[in-house]
Amino acid sequence: MADAPTTTSLKIEFPESLPVSARREEIAEAIAAHQVVIVCGETGSGKTTQLPKIALLLGRGKLNAPPGQGKLIGHTQPRRIAASSVAKRIAEELKTPLGEVVGFKVRFQDRLSKDASVKLMTDGILLAETQTDPLLKAYDTIIIDEAHERSLNIDFLLGYLREILPRRPDLKVIVTSATIDAERFAQHFRSARPASGRPKAGAAPSGGSGPHEVGERGGDMLPAPVIYVSGRTFPVEQRYRPFEESRDYDMNDAIADGVDELWRDPHNAGDILVFLPGEREIREAADHLRRHLANQPVMRSAEVLPLFARLSPAEQDRIFEGHTGRRVVLATNVAETSLTVPGTRY
Repeated sequence: MADAPTTTSLKIEFPESLPVSARREEIAEAIAAHQVVIVCGETGSGKTTQLPKIALLLGRGKLNAPPGQGKLIGHTQPRRIAASSVAKRIAEELKTPLGEVVGFKVRFQDRLSKDASVKLMTDGILLAETQTDPLLKAYDTIIIDEAHERSLNIDFLLGYLREILPRRPDLKVIVTSATIDAERFAQHFRSARPASGRPKAGAAPSGGSGPHEVGERGGDMLPAPVIYVSGRTFPVEQRYRPFEESRDYDMNDAIADGVDELWRDPHNAGDILVFLPGEREIREAADHLRRHLANQPVMRSAEVLPLFARLSPAEQDRIFEGHTGRRVVLATNVAETSLTVPGTRY
């Protein structure tokens, strides 16, 4: 039987294209020095996939622990589809099978070995575990991702973690936010004491004049440090198509016309991402668009893929698989905050 992986046997790399990679040493220092760290980064910064790898490099998780003695790095997501897809992405980056080092647990699905170190899950799963493990002793690190969404589950978890931290001095908590709410999260955890010594450079308590300044307020009553990570920016061209009320014309017709226009652009071939309010609208638009494309010889080979939380695992995987033709992805806001759809041009 093969030996279980360790941090020395794993090849942990950080893609240079992700802004969070440039701040990984600063983030690691903050995690080592504080019990709670807030990471504020825009969508596309890479915080979701890279923070667990930083925790692994710090020796968190089960990789370097004696058999049966290690704890988990828990990583919560607001949606099931995000928990499973993020786990698959991190496992792929670590070049390990899904479930061996990184796995996930959501309702009706569990892809996690007993020796796994990183556990992706919905915030509801972690909340349920507090009933049987009140101090969350199964974990040495907990990452609450997308905390800015401020759902009831997230708010309850943030309050619960603040209460148990004094009784779990070994537990590290990392909260990520894509908005200025990071300052409020820092104040929320101001009762959490630093793990050891004074704050280190680059991990400034919230409230200073800049993210690199270090200050101290009221002895041990420090706000949690906030580290800011920029997002990735891309050139954006805005096109406006006014809604035509003069003829029998609905949203599905407008989507089809927009796809036609983008398809004719010979210099910018790429996939098209369309945001819609919910599952019903997505299914109706997908049916309409497939019929429309079937009558267009040039576009007949295009794939139309739905993306929403209740998709089956097989349908979810299709979004992230490699492909050669062009695709139109019809998605809820899960593709705006929780997932990055590869290949998107429009």
